[in-house]
Amino acid sequence: MDGESKYKGEALGLPEDGPGSLPTWLRRSGAFFADIFMAAGVAAIFTFPEPPRNWSLLVWFMVAIFAVLFFSFTPGQALFGLRVQRVDRAAPVGLWRSVLRAFLVSLLIPAAIWDRDGRGLHDRLTGTAIVRTR
Repeated sequence: MDGESKYKGEALGLPEDGPGSLPTWLRRSGAFFADIFMAAGVAAIFTFPEPPRNWSLLVWFMVAIFAVLFFSFTPGQALFGLRVQRVDRAAPVGLWRSVLRAFLVSLLIPAAIWDRDGRGLHDRLTGTAIVRTR
């Protein structure tokens, strides 16, 4: 073998398809936008009749940190059948990974730079991967 993986996620020890495999960028993007709209809706409830402005980002950031810390997925990821897991061992994502990951995703650029497995720079830097649950 020439060192190239046969499929995305093989080098990480993940299955080619089904639960535990890496999702498509479309599925990950759908989950991200679902989280953004959910955060905007929650922020709008608390700031009504004024627009939520930067409160949407704060709500998204807090949900992204604590949902991944406690459940390994955000509401949007749950909706799209995804979760965050560590790639080095079977263990919870943890606080520092959740905070750093949310910060990097909020910058957008790290999430848009992918490796050959389709993992964003934010996942590479935190030692995590988004995987399918179904």
